[in-house]
Amino acid sequence: MDLPTSFRRQTRQALEVAGWHDGRAVDTTRWEAQLAADGFPVLHPVAIQFLSGFGGLTFPDGGAGVTRAREPFTLLPTECSGEADRFIAWGEHIGRNIAPIGELAGGTCSCAFLGIDEQEEVYLVIDELATFGRMPQAMDHLVLGYMPRGIN
Repeated sequence: MDLPTSFRRQTRQALEVAGWHDGRAVDTTRWEAQLAADGFPVLHPVAIQFLSGFGGLTFPDGGAGVTRAREPFTLLPTECSGEADRFIAWGEHIGRNIAPIGELAGGTCSCAFLGIDEQEEVYLVIDELATFGRMPQAMDHLVLGYMPRGIN
């Protein structure tokens, strides 16, 4: 995942405000252990790489977006605790391994979970499944407020 020059300027600025920097690498072992204890499958390499670079970041700001309102989100995979069955079922439905990466609009009635598959596609995981696209475009879509595309 070679991303630093791939983000839109506004996305890169929001990432930097949240604490991201080029070369950021956090230890994911604690999250991996907590998720495994909660019933999630072992995180695939793409999820580990994503969380190493972006895990723990919080984007508290909402507001006007491009095709939907920007909502606050966190890139903390343990925010998906208790939802392993949902991630597993949706992954089986589309033939992918969707790993938890965070939460969108946490603490609100529109709360949803975020996941990533082995092909760097980022999903909105709720009672329906939608995609923000593949990285790095997916991060632009999350940060800038683009509507995810529904998946049947």
